[in-house]
Amino acid sequence: MDMYNTSSVLQLKGFNISSENVFPAFLFATLSYMIIVFCNLILILTIVLNKSLHQPMHLILLNLPINDLLGSSALSLQLIKELLTNSGMIQHSACVAQAFFIHIYGAGAVIILTAMAYDRYIAICCPLQYNTVMTCAHIMRIISGIWISNLALIGVLFFLLLRLPRCGSEITHLYCDNPSLLTLVCADTTINNIYGLCIVAASQLVGNGMILYTYLCILVACFRSKHSDTKAKALQTCATHLTVFLLLECLGLFTIISYRLKNISPHLRRFMGLSTLIFPPTLNPIIYGLKTKEIREKIVHVLRNKILPT
Repeated sequence: MDMYNTSSVLQLKGFNISSENVFPAFLFATLSYMIIVFCNLILILTIVLNKSLHQPMHLILLNLPINDLLGSSALSLQLIKELLTNSGMIQHSACVAQAFFIHIYGAGAVIILTAMAYDRYIAICCPLQYNTVMTCAHIMRIISGIWISNLALIGVLFFLLLRLPRCGSEITHLYCDNPSLLTLVCADTTINNIYGLCIVAASQLVGNGMILYTYLCILVACFRSKHSDTKAKALQTCATHLTVFLLLECLGLFTIISYRLKNISPHLRRFMGLSTLIFPPTLNPIIYGLKTKEIREKIVHVLRNKILPT
């Protein structure tokens, strides 16, 4: 008898919601997703429709709501479907697709925030060279680099996963991701684990190291500046970026660590995993919309004249 499981259907064991809690959970999931879509689309439309926002910082920022929509859609659409049908099943192909886009979201967020930190570093620490360095061609190379490197890193991760035979069919998490899919494999996963740890190490050490270094240089430059207006604006921009970065980092790092620690409550692990995919995509456009004066003013203009005309 073949020991490998070739079934195209997986069981979702993470859904143990009682019948009386299904409707509140469905309502919360639907409203959360609607808020995420609305807020991020507003930010995207505001930047796209206003030529005055077609600046390097905002063009790089534009990738953040796109990335947030990818991650939240990968989670929420399947979550809402499961709450409606209560089937406890998911197609293996759909599970892999969900996991792929969730990891694209996670890696993409770090890469985009690193690119945004680089832009702010050039703008504040090397203001005279900013227009020379941050040309349209350079911006396009940065944006292309964000998505190509993201797709390459995650593409290899899932290539290594899908080459292995599968024996299990039970997903114990609320959604599919690489660690939960690896638990279904009945072969040596050493290469997968090493590569996964390398991605985590690269994002934590290289990505986060670059972000912290650039903002440290920015803070030093701000305090050395004799212009109070320039200093205040630079500090406000940095505070906005650091708020988004720390929110994502704290939630994401705890989720990664929780997979390595077996004695953590599965309910806490699920909550933190969901939080990583719900709170940053919800708060990012709100934080940038409220804290960035240029975007805040243009959002009001778009809402009044393009979306909610009187």
